[in-house]
Amino acid sequence: MHELAITQSMLDLVLEQARKFEAREVKKINLVIGKMSGFAEEGVQFYFDLVSKGTIAEGAALSFKTIPATARCRSCSRLFEPKELDCSCPYCQSNNVEIIAGKELFVESIEVE
Repeated sequence: MHELAITQSMLDLVLEQARKFEAREVKKINLVIGKMSGFAEEGVQFYFDLVSKGTIAEGAALSFKTIPATARCRSCSRLFEPKELDCSCPYCQSNNVEIIAGKELFVESIEVE
């Protein structure tokens, strides 16, 4: 259900930017979603189709760029892609890690007419 609120906020942002440029139609929305953001492309698409009805963004294509999860070990400073249920460092087995990528969720750009 949290995807509904995020998708509505995303649409509001897109419509605000489209109005600034006096766009008649939003053709495409390019989104960046991190693997660890908790948002699924299918859910965002479903809610976008629902909340965009009757707006200049209705029917716009959503394009998703997925950012893989990346962690940095605070003990040995190495970068790695954490496993779903195990975020420990595969090099030194430390649990003192920091997620540095993969939580992103933002509108990268929009294409309007």
